[in-house]
Amino acid sequence: MKWYSNNLWFVFALFLFLSCKSDTEFLKERPETFYTTDNAFSSSAQVDQVLISIYSNIREAWTNPAEQAWMFVFKGNGSDMFDVPSIRRGSTFNNYGNINPDNGIFYSIYSYWYDIINKSNLAIYATDLPQVQWSNEQDKKYALAQARFFRAFAYRNLGELFGGVPLVKTITQTPKFNFERSSRIETYDFAIAELEAILNDLPQTTAAGGRIVRGAAQHNLAELYLAKGIQMEAEGNTSGGKEAYTKSIQYANEVIDGGTYGLMTNRYGSRASEATISFPVYRGGVFSTAAIVDTVMQTTNVFWDLFQDGNVNYQNGNKECIWAVQIDYAAYRAEDGESKLCYSRAFSPVFRDGAKSHLTGTLEDVGGRGIADIIPTFYARDNIFEAKWGTDMRNSDAALRRRFKGNVAASPYYRKEVPWEVMYNGGPDETTNKNNSSLCYPVSCKIATDKYMGIADGEQRSNLFRDDYVIRLPETILLRAEAKQRNGDKAGAAADVNLLRTRAQCRYLVTAADMDDNFDLILDERARELLYEECRWNTLLRMGKTIAVDRIRKYAYWPEAQATLTFDYNLWPIPQKVIETNKDAVIEQNPAWVNR
Repeated sequence: MKWYSNNLWFVFALFLFLSCKSDTEFLKERPETFYTTDNAFSSSAQVDQVLISIYSNIREAWTNPAEQAWMFVFKGNGSDMFDVPSIRRGSTFNNYGNINPDNGIFYSIYSYWYDIINKSNLAIYATDLPQVQWSNEQDKKYALAQARFFRAFAYRNLGELFGGVPLVKTITQTPKFNFERSSRIETYDFAIAELEAILNDLPQTTAAGGRIVRGAAQHNLAELYLAKGIQMEAEGNTSGGKEAYTKSIQYANEVIDGGTYGLMTNRYGSRASEATISFPVYRGGVFSTAAIVDTVMQTTNVFWDLFQDGNVNYQNGNKECIWAVQIDYAAYRAEDGESKLCYSRAFSPVFRDGAKSHLTGTLEDVGGRGIADIIPTFYARDNIFEAKWGTDMRNSDAALRRRFKGNVAASPYYRKEVPWEVMYNGGPDETTNKNNSSLCYPVSCKIATDKYMGIADGEQRSNLFRDDYVIRLPETILLRAEAKQRNGDKAGAAADVNLLRTRAQCRYLVTAADMDDNFDLILDERARELLYEECRWNTLLRMGKTIAVDRIRKYAYWPEAQATLTFDYNLWPIPQKVIETNKDAVIEQNPAWVNR
């Protein structure tokens, strides 16, 4: 034992001597491989993998498979259209006692878009590396065009939400702390230049869904020129604003009237032959054939067709689809856990809590396994369809389901339709009723279905497995309507709105007199058509003035907004973390948020 100890100390001493003898040699890194931006790419397929990662990031933000709070805000939570239910009131994005430049939501969204820019810049750089071989020049041009599209798309979003931001046009290989803000117009101009440069390198259509096409760039150009015109007018440049609106209309015309796209006016697709569908009513919310005690019948229509599995992509015969994210159930089962739309879980009501005396369960009859991460405000669920606006295919039972039969045997409404005044006012006090109405609301065909996929595999009516829109033609039409109105053509704006209202078989068609100067008609029509689709914050902040805050104060579900939104803004704040880490140059905070 003594011999062992002496030898152990000798070995240890030798190790110390050798290590001290050459610290430099000991610490020198000798990696077997060392990747840089110059040697990491050896094939065009690797460049495409960067692009695929961007498509994946876009899909994640639009569909929010992990139900992240910042992504719900990104899609509209806290705006006039969405709030949170009573069971999530602590996480509302309408309490301006908690909303300031330090709020992590702003940093997450800001960082998300710069991550897209970083990946786009990497793909742009890699396309021209000498060792990367392309099968033909057109493939190379298309890869570069996609990357530049994504970069422009990111800057369009940043400009609409935050205003002027630093324009990062190349990959950064060393730390940098002196980024400088552009102006909002400079941000828009950079995105415009990018998109106009790549138009001829983007295909009109593709064989498979999901990839960027020319119409997506033209749509974004219509929005960018519209946004630029609004900002120019806000800065006193009226003539420049008019020129921008004219360009916006021009690009929208190319999409709307170019012959590739068109509104779907006739039944089509995988379920076109189904004139009616029925929802089983399950006693006690129990899933079994024996528990089916009734049905709720619906008459379907072409608007409903737009949101059925197999009907979303342009390649499915859907002429409205300009760009859609791709969802695949087989991929979800095999390896891609994000290939799902968790819409029934995230967006559907919780009748089993808010109207538990009459409705319970998590099956088709109550809209699936909803937990109501966010909810539509009364504006989005009811107000936009009041009075003369009610006769509208988008307000039909198939599109926005309002009829639910009681499935609780003890309820006086068992197997009868439960009135909304009962669901909303079934509690003993005003607070209870306010809470109940936050958990009970109509179910859109965009977030639930009568035929859930994967039930035999253990799925629980939380998810849909269809593709989903990023850009649909009606939004292009509404952008053109707004540009026409801002350009002095209210009659033309009304005619564009009526393209959608005619397709929706609305009884009331709008006139030039309806096109108000606060753009309430445009915003209402966007809500009727694009509920659960549009990024509402982009729309409200892009419009400028006090449009966003006025509508939040008016339509927010909970009173926190009215009590705490005591200042006006039309931009989100630059995240405080961004300002502080850019230590070698000053990034000015947006004025409304200084010292908040």
